[in-house]
Amino acid sequence: MTRGRGYALLAVVVAAIVALSTAIYVGVASDDGTLNRNAFADGRVPNNPAAPASTGTWVGTWSTSPAGAEPGTETTGMADRSVRNVVHTSVGGTSARVTLSNLYGQSPLNITQASIAVAAGSGTPAALADTMRQLTFNGGPAVVVPPGGQVMSDAVRIVVPHDADVLITTYTPTSSGPVTYHPRARQTSYVARGDHARDVTGTPYTEQTGYWRYLTALDVLSNEADGTVVALGDSLTDGITSTSGANNRWTDVLSDRLRAQIAAGRDLPRYSVVNQGISGNRILTDGLGRPADNPSGLNRFTRDVLQRTNVKVVVIDLGVNDILRNPRLADPDAIVGGLRTMVDQAHARGLKVIGATLMPFYGHRGYTDAREAVRQAINAEIRAGRVFDAVVDFDEALRDPYDPRRLRPVYDSGDHLHPSDQGYARMAEAFDLESLKGSVAAKL
Repeated sequence: MTRGRGYALLAVVVAAIVALSTAIYVGVASDDGTLNRNAFADGRVPNNPAAPASTGTWVGTWSTSPAGAEPGTETTGMADRSVRNVVHTSVGGTSARVTLSNLYGQSPLNITQASIAVAAGSGTPAALADTMRQLTFNGGPAVVVPPGGQVMSDAVRIVVPHDADVLITTYTPTSSGPVTYHPRARQTSYVARGDHARDVTGTPYTEQTGYWRYLTALDVLSNEADGTVVALGDSLTDGITSTSGANNRWTDVLSDRLRAQIAAGRDLPRYSVVNQGISGNRILTDGLGRPADNPSGLNRFTRDVLQRTNVKVVVIDLGVNDILRNPRLADPDAIVGGLRTMVDQAHARGLKVIGATLMPFYGHRGYTDAREAVRQAINAEIRAGRVFDAVVDFDEALRDPYDPRRLRPVYDSGDHLHPSDQGYARMAEAFDLESLKGSVAAKL
């Protein structure tokens, strides 16, 4: 071979390598963390859990607060059961990891199999087959969660769409005592006898439940979001009277609204929204037990807010139960003081805090004129700007203009305390998205 022909052949080889490298780069760079429904119209997604994760930011796409020990599980727990939790995402991502809790367990929680998959549709335990992934913990399929403890799984490569149902399944062969759970999930999850953690058909999952068990968080590596908004609240945030399975909590509607406004070109923070509401929750008072069922907002603030992934903004909507569930007349100064303590803890971490006014409850069995005066006193402090960095005025948005002590009828679920679906939507619409901008300097 002549030297000229050798150079020519070398040039061809180099050109081919460059072209191949460019194609690979473009293919990787085009993965924006969302599921292209046109590209995968048949429901398939790339099945390569060992592939390196794309660039992005870890954020919370869903979470819930462990609220107590599930009644009736003290002796058998969920032994020899596959628990398939169904959760709804706020933003999408290209990798995922989950957090499992044994906070209320009295013995080690032995999980021998766990999985994650995108649901085949709404209201079903079936999975899109090519999305089924085994979850691992420190590289292995099994993990033991100590009593009172929690664990986070390894990251797994999976395309998680935004605004979609995800199936997260755990199997435990033995009892760990009381099951750590979140009741009033407003979402149907499923249970099967035996180990069916990686079943994609959903056929073995014959038992339905309105609880989330063990699972407390789903994080994604996302190109859609740069941080997480955490909503800390009671039943009004938990969405207790919203339509089950419809994702009509005000936090769900807020997430959809924020994403739509960003897509329309508004200059707003790209945040996910996660819900840390517990029905019946109070700022100052724990429930019974040790650890306490339904721990107070003050006691769970570190766990449910500060320890969530990549938190940027906190929204606090608490205080109504401190008024209604106090056998004596509640002290508005103590309630406001509790709110300020949480704000101080958030500010110590550089987090902005948005606070909600307390909505009316005239007509509810707990209403008295004296309790209404306490509510008004707390709202006056909140509106004056002496508690939070910014305010969302849920009271003004949902109250009856003809009788501000009560909810407007169209926004009332019927119990004169909790909103209807339309009321939850109105709460989200009242939220000034511009208030999500900015931050506070961390206090040392």
